[in-house]
Amino acid sequence: MRNEESLVPQTSEILSDPGQSSTSSHMWNTPQSPLQMIPFGPLNSPLGSYRLTSSDTPSSGDYMPSSATSDYTSSESPILKTRTISTEILKSETIKDSSSPIVVVFSSRGPNTIIGDILKPDISAPGVDILAAFSPLVPPSREDTRRVGYSVMSGTSMACPHVAGVAAYIKSVHPDWSPSTIKSAIMTTARTMNPITNSEAEFAYGSGHIDPVKASDPGLVYDIFTRDFISILCNVGFTNRRIKTITGNITKCEEKKAPKDLNYPSMAAVVKPNKAFTVKFHRKVTNVESSNSTYKAKVVLTKKSKLKIRVTPSKLTFKSLNETKAFAVTVKGQMLDKGVASAEIQWSDRVHLVRSPIVVYTSI
Repeated sequence: MRNEESLVPQTSEILSDPGQSSTSSHMWNTPQSPLQMIPFGPLNSPLGSYRLTSSDTPSSGDYMPSSATSDYTSSESPILKTRTISTEILKSETIKDSSSPIVVVFSSRGPNTIIGDILKPDISAPGVDILAAFSPLVPPSREDTRRVGYSVMSGTSMACPHVAGVAAYIKSVHPDWSPSTIKSAIMTTARTMNPITNSEAEFAYGSGHIDPVKASDPGLVYDIFTRDFISILCNVGFTNRRIKTITGNITKCEEKKAPKDLNYPSMAAVVKPNKAFTVKFHRKVTNVESSNSTYKAKVVLTKKSKLKIRVTPSKLTFKSLNETKAFAVTVKGQMLDKGVASAEIQWSDRVHLVRSPIVVYTSI
């Protein structure tokens, strides 16, 4: 059963793009989230509490309560044999924080420093104060020489398993879907995040916060094939030899596609400052849910955006499963020096909502 009020961390670690540095990805200089759920302590810890001092845990050496022990028989005593002991387990509470989720300050931000016309990051996922498996082969820290099976950790290394788990879940529902189809489903169904509490907006959270349930039923997907990626590599100057190193096959650069026209679930373009611009994106979407459906496009501008956006055509009608339709998005405006403007396109058939962020910016 889906629970819309389920606990999520107030802060999230982002899946950062490869072109960004992440040297501060394990700093702990932010307030701890009040929305933490710690179901049990490590099974091999003594009853009581243990200290967290590893490099992937709070440097302040916080304590987390433990509620289990590996040797349950050691808890027995003559009292247990002569008296009745009762315990009370309280029901957990759900706390809704309207400001959450927030991308934590040590998470890497965009823009994409390698190919600016491809928006990065892609998605945000829980990555702060995560109760995670910990190798018993090494101690949690230099000060703590015990061996534990679990620890509370933060970082992209915690957000990635959440996304990997969602991808595996989608694959179990749709075993014939490709990686790009799954990625599209995750991005276009993500929850909208607040640009006020996340000042870098799409450069902080990408398409938004991951939603596993909606991702299994996206309605439409943006599919990308190997040849599409190769044409992008050719466009940015990769030689045939370098491309062969990546693909393992002999490849010739016969087509050079502009990066902004890669069939990506998001859209981005770098424009010149203090000049009027017109940018056109070309996309294709594939119907993956219903044999007969009609989607209508809606443009949603951010509060301060002055972009003029037109979607052509603004209505897509599908008559069969896996049918593909093409559309174009024209964006007009004028950017100030070091400016960023964003919006999003929403395709809806009144059942599904397929979101794609649009970001236009000058070099930052």
